[in-house]
Amino acid sequence: MLSERRLQVLRAIVQDYVGTEEPVGSKALTERHSLNVSPATVRNDMAALEDEGYIAQPHTSAGRIPTDKGYRLFVDRLAGVKPMSVPERRAVQHFLDGAVDLDDVVGRTVRLLAQLTRQVAVVQYPSLTRSTVRHVELLALAPARVMLVLITDTGRVEQRMVDCPDPVGEASVADLRARLNSRVAGQRFTEVPRLVQDLAESFDAEDRGAVSAVVATLLETLVEETEERLLIGGTANLTRFGHDFPLTIRPVLEALEEQVVLLKLLGEATDPGVTVRIGHENEHEGLNSTSVVSVGYGSGDQTVAKLGVVGPTRMDYPGTMGAVRAVARYVGQFLAES
Repeated sequence: MLSERRLQVLRAIVQDYVGTEEPVGSKALTERHSLNVSPATVRNDMAALEDEGYIAQPHTSAGRIPTDKGYRLFVDRLAGVKPMSVPERRAVQHFLDGAVDLDDVVGRTVRLLAQLTRQVAVVQYPSLTRSTVRHVELLALAPARVMLVLITDTGRVEQRMVDCPDPVGEASVADLRARLNSRVAGQRFTEVPRLVQDLAESFDAEDRGAVSAVVATLLETLVEETEERLLIGGTANLTRFGHDFPLTIRPVLEALEEQVVLLKLLGEATDPGVTVRIGHENEHEGLNSTSVVSVGYGSGDQTVAKLGVVGPTRMDYPGTMGAVRAVARYVGQFLAES
């Protein structure tokens, strides 16, 4: 267990290195921070921190830089994340308030996160497996063709055409719409198959073919949309941090192209709290020189997906965590109001 003084020295090293991009020496620490100890004491503390693996010397006669272990302790001991200013919060709300649908809000969120953090932004679409049916709309387009519109509580709208075996009248379509919604509206998607499996049997024989076709299309929609979707933006921001990647930035870029890798980085969307994975804590080798800050978002207390940023380990953790958390809250408000 580190003493409070050595924790203070570690915090100062992290803050200076993030701000200056230069290894930090004992003289600079005593000049820039109110450590209230002599440079010799700071040197002893730095030696102890290095022995314990929290900082390292990149080359002879240089100052020290934080290691993954040092960043981890710094993040774990944060008293709090850096709150966004009032103008920043207003700008975020104004930017997201202009969204017209889920695709638009996800696109805006990616751009906003990339601009706020100057990192790579990743936003996962709400998963249908964690979504609830808000409404099912049926529209008769032709004597034997119906449009099915599925609307979720997370703002997703899925449309499918249904070709019925026999003509179906407006009254039958309205009846089917009412009965279908009475069963599935407000229900989790995972419950829908069980709730509609015997729906056709409750209709007259002449309508059962159309009902079966609509139900089959609804179930196909659930299956087709179970694949997780995400959007990424701000990849060009990584070019600003070329010297933060030991050999080349290519492995990072290649990893960011793989959706499966990104989904694993964000983690399961079950915990609404901010998660930080630093350096070698990321399983993918190409991302061992990066940190990932992610958080869940959703409507109310329900977390339906995650969003976050990817950047070098030398990042402003308090500010990045604050921005990611704030944006997630605004996206959650959009979902609740949509």
